[in-house]
Amino acid sequence: MQITQEIKSFATVDSDVLIVGVSKNQENVEKWAEFVQFFGEPMEEWVKSGDIQTDTKSITKIPVFTKEAKVKRLLFIGLGNRKSLSKETLRAGFGLAGKALHKMKASKISLWADSFTTDEILPEEVSNLAAEGIVMGSYTVENYKTTSNEQDITIEQISFITDAEPEKVFAGYHKGEVYAAAVNEARTLINRPGNLLTSTKLADYAVELAKEYNLEVEILDKAQLEELGMGAILAVNKGSKEEPRMITLKYQATEQWEDVIGLVGKGVTFDTGGYSLKTKTGIVGMKGDMGGAAAVLGAMRIVGEMRPNKNVIGVIGSTDNMISGEAFKPDDVITTFSGKTVEILNTDAEGRLVLADAVAYAKQQGANTLIDLATLTGGVITALGYDKTGALTNDEAFYRSFVEAANKTDEFVWQLPLTENDKKRIRKSDVADLNNSPGGDGHMIFGGGFIGEFVGDTPWIHLDIAGTSDAMSAYDFGPKGGTGVMVRTLATFIDQLANSTEE
Repeated sequence: MQITQEIKSFATVDSDVLIVGVSKNQENVEKWAEFVQFFGEPMEEWVKSGDIQTDTKSITKIPVFTKEAKVKRLLFIGLGNRKSLSKETLRAGFGLAGKALHKMKASKISLWADSFTTDEILPEEVSNLAAEGIVMGSYTVENYKTTSNEQDITIEQISFITDAEPEKVFAGYHKGEVYAAAVNEARTLINRPGNLLTSTKLADYAVELAKEYNLEVEILDKAQLEELGMGAILAVNKGSKEEPRMITLKYQATEQWEDVIGLVGKGVTFDTGGYSLKTKTGIVGMKGDMGGAAAVLGAMRIVGEMRPNKNVIGVIGSTDNMISGEAFKPDDVITTFSGKTVEILNTDAEGRLVLADAVAYAKQQGANTLIDLATLTGGVITALGYDKTGALTNDEAFYRSFVEAANKTDEFVWQLPLTENDKKRIRKSDVADLNNSPGGDGHMIFGGGFIGEFVGDTPWIHLDIAGTSDAMSAYDFGPKGGTGVMVRTLATFIDQLANSTEE
């Protein structure tokens, strides 16, 4: 997207749409009188009467009749009481504006940045929130319909009306656009059908991403996984005709490969449940069981674009979980990459097996801290609902730092306990070191706790995104389908770590 220089006068705005923030106390906004004078005196009355709505996240669109104006339409975003306006609410308002802009087929937009500022929200923050909201909000799910010939219009140019330093405003927008575009890429991966996004194709995507951003990439195929003894991911893959892949992306920011954060994603491209077969309704949507992998790839895209001063490794274990005469079964005993053995009690508890090998491999590749992400359990939805990501950790300070980043992106994370009694149940087996399914109670804790058995003392956070990775219906930032959850939080956390290192 082209970001043009700032505009100082409403008369010089040349775009399809001018976006304006409007509140109940609009008269206090600098240049509001100038805006009303140029676009017409009725503006003042329309705000007072409610024809231009000022409630938070309300959207009002009106055509422009001023002959001197070079803008076709005005789009007002309601801010409510400006004094209590939060960044989260403003970002959501821009998300709804993004949906409206897409319907309006606007490709050239202008933003009156100063109409959104408060004592707490600076113009460069406005531009950042606008980019995130508009780009995510305008996202649409790709489809394969043969009857659709409607041209998809994207925003190609944005300009700003602001008295602030233009470089800061432009930088804020660019960063927000990078973050949001990565979220949209992750969404597209999640929404893609399992027959079109296999493990090998997911690996191909990672290779292209590495080429684009000069990242180091390694793809382990089935023969290499067998040679390394990655028995957990291989067990899950046994019923499939599609080969598994262990995908590694490395971004090295410093001369020495040290102080490395590892992002580990579950990349199960379709999950039948195996012999512990899912129900006919529960199996629908399992193309999205690689939401953790999508989050890692999205975060690595941002890292490649923004180049933070922090070493990062992304590891994705990818396979599907199918049924055949070769598939693994309940009562099987497998040997993982770490050497630990596992008694299989539930073949639908496959994600933790894939991640067991993946986190162990990330450690071997030099990760000093770990965050794993997975659409792991329905139990997290039972515990927390669809709008909260569940978390486990073995390092409270590490987790608190991560939550700071999550608060900035407004992606809600809630920690659950992992007790010694939970660990004992995971380790309870007459024939192996561990079992992969201690019971339906505390399901999210047992799933994440199982992965923790392969982490050791490495500072670690487990994120169960089974509820938050997929939206059941349209929402402020997008349509029904994949959400790209945790992409922005991971990138924000890495940036936070990089800045703390520099200080």
